[in-house]
Amino acid sequence: MPCVVQDWRTGEVLTLAYMNAEALRLTIETREVHFWSRSREEIWRKGETSGNTLALQELRLDCDEDALVALATPAGPACHTGERSCFHRDAETGAKPDPGLHETLVVLERSLAQRQEDRPEGSYTVKLLGNATLIGEKVREEAEEVTRAAREESDERVASEAADVLYHLSVLLRSRDVPLSQVFEVLRDRAR
Repeated sequence: MPCVVQDWRTGEVLTLAYMNAEALRLTIETREVHFWSRSREEIWRKGETSGNTLALQELRLDCDEDALVALATPAGPACHTGERSCFHRDAETGAKPDPGLHETLVVLERSLAQRQEDRPEGSYTVKLLGNATLIGEKVREEAEEVTRAAREESDERVASEAADVLYHLSVLLRSRDVPLSQVFEVLRDRAR
């Protein structure tokens, strides 16, 4: 049966492959995702040769019991091309697609990490990352602006100011090396 693999932390779709009963059993037993290779007609553990394994967090069965979703933590790219996801091209244009709305914060987090590593000259993000006092002030300022917009301005202004809060809060988290996944775990616990 087909098995869609999603990143446990971000929800990003990483790959689609197939499982038979043995691959499913091994996946559950070892907590590492295994597939049935239709071309080689054999079981294979994802990352067996590349090291880019998928650590199983949760396995979901669809309502008809003929498809699976594996929520997994990837150790490296999921695609054999070296791309993070096998779904890295737009079907209509062939170009790299824009992230889906649900992926935006995760893509921002990766972009901030890259800025932190590369430290490009004149970057506003780099300036914030290097100054804990400034980033704290910016988060406070943006929170006040979204609060004012909620009281006095249009929904479009509220959305714009909320985006500023999320950006600056993401920079603050990056500056402290607190991953979004840690924040999402806290939110998940609160949602229960």
